[in-house]
Amino acid sequence: QVQLVESGGGLVQPGGSLRLSCAASGSIFSINAMGWYRQAPGKQRELVATITSLAITNYADSVKGRFAISRDNAKNTVYLQMNGLKPEDTAVYYCNAKVKLLSYSPEYTYWGQGTQVTVSS
Repeated sequence: QVQLVESGGGLVQPGGSLRLSCAASGSIFSINAMGWYRQAPGKQRELVATITSLAITNYADSVKGRFAISRDNAKNTVYLQMNGLKPEDTAVYYCNAKVKLLSYSPEYTYWGQGTQVTVSS
């Protein structure tokens, strides 16, 4: 019913930048929070950043000052601008959205398929 499609990952040198995008589509009444998570090999998935429908943001300490999350509510799209990338930022990045399908329905959490970000010289 709801799909999240990520784009923008790739290979970048340390200190470089990437911009990730995630577009939600389907039978959507409203989207509350959207966010980005990441999972490195052998590690658990961790929060990177979240943003509410009122643009209130939250960041992991490891990315504060380097990453910026934003969203376009009209397009149901969330972005992650990543600057000053470090090798330890290498991971699969997943977007996440908390979606209401109807005005009276509960909120469901949906995930994208993930996009690889590799920071290496």
